[in-house]
Amino acid sequence: MESTHSVYEIDDSQAANIMATQENYLNDIKAREIKPAKLSETISAFANAAGGDVYIGIDEDKSTNARRWRGFDDSEQANDFFHTLFQAHPFGNHIKLEFLQNKNFPGLVLHITVKKVKEIVKSSSGDVFVRINAGKQKIDTPEKLKRLELDKGIITFENEWVEVPLEKIENSLSVLNFLINVIPTGEPLTYLNNQELIKEGHARVCGILLFCDEPAVFLPKRSSIKIARYKTKDDDIGREFLDGNPITVEGDAYNLVYNAVTQTKRVIEGIKRLGEDGLEAIEYPEEALHEVITNAILHRDYSIVADVQIRIFDNRVEVESPGKLPGHVTTENILDAQSARNPSLVRLINKFPNPPNKDVGEGLNTAFRAMETLRLKPPIIIEKDASVLVVIRHESLGSPEELVMQYMDIHDEITNTVAREITGIKSENSMKNVFLRLKARNMLEPIPERKGSASAWRKPIAATKGDTDPIE
Repeated sequence: MESTHSVYEIDDSQAANIMATQENYLNDIKAREIKPAKLSETISAFANAAGGDVYIGIDEDKSTNARRWRGFDDSEQANDFFHTLFQAHPFGNHIKLEFLQNKNFPGLVLHITVKKVKEIVKSSSGDVFVRINAGKQKIDTPEKLKRLELDKGIITFENEWVEVPLEKIENSLSVLNFLINVIPTGEPLTYLNNQELIKEGHARVCGILLFCDEPAVFLPKRSSIKIARYKTKDDDIGREFLDGNPITVEGDAYNLVYNAVTQTKRVIEGIKRLGEDGLEAIEYPEEALHEVITNAILHRDYSIVADVQIRIFDNRVEVESPGKLPGHVTTENILDAQSARNPSLVRLINKFPNPPNKDVGEGLNTAFRAMETLRLKPPIIIEKDASVLVVIRHESLGSPEELVMQYMDIHDEITNTVAREITGIKSENSMKNVFLRLKARNMLEPIPERKGSASAWRKPIAATKGDTDPIE
């Protein structure tokens, strides 16, 4: 826990936003009379879920939902909270404390930022809670605790033992392909035993996923991918939009990735839209599809009885993977944070020839870069109650000219440096060509007195409404 008691002055707009904060999965509002022990339960609940923000010192009239800022008289008045939280969370790297004040409202509001962490966080009483919607739930049974440990990646289902005839693995094409390419002189049983993937009449989930030709036989509804095509752009979908029967892709994890990508591309290539030269095929970067599907297979929660779902719409592809984000990973830090829910699966599949996770830890970053290269909007990542949804949209970022003129709608001038930042163009000369095209359309002109490194562009001073042509 950071021991800072910093006080920050906020303006009226910021104070109003805090008082209007909607209590939900990520936010909570408390009056200053809350008991420290109760507050520690709230901190436990947030840290064991997705993290969040707690504001203490705001009253709420339950009958009218009206809120009133009524903070602490001084920081010392909150000492009981600091003492209790420190006792409950002595290492407390997941908690940051600060006070907020506004000249028009009385007292200091205590703002607590809670980070999501991999370990189980207990309250001051030793109980464990988890945030559910706008409330908290006590983890009071061994089954609930195990579910939380699986959600957080503390334990992993990939290590569970499943009864399986060992010849289904020992003689599989998957294990033979693996050994021929990785350990040409190796014996399947020797290698699998050394990796602790098999024992008498049993195999670990990880071993079945990687080295069984038909893992769905032993792990039904956990090891396949469903691909469905919906002829609509709507979010609210029903079976009336379903185009044909969903495709089921099965096989060992290595082939599952490549076959799912191939099938998804085949379905996408059948989607046409009206372009400059008539009907044109929709194009998504294969790297983005590959990395998102790989991520869904390697990092899903195999304890949940559900297949990975790929839904293909007229304007987007959705990939839904069972299980919450593991460890300390959130939708905000997912491109930087690493926490493998299935470390053995990730490690061993990387030993295959041309592994699907060739650049370990770079998967979603690669997907984001691939979308940017095609000037498509970046993927959207949504954490749901029991799954993670990645949405790959076929929506253009806009032409460089369009982005420049959007900027000029609210600014008086623009430089080459600023324009390159907002358009993603790397070359100074390429950016200059964009300006010249806009100049030819009488949409921008260079500022005469600005020369050299200080040069900039503006809208034409003498421009009239009729001077401007639309951008094609």
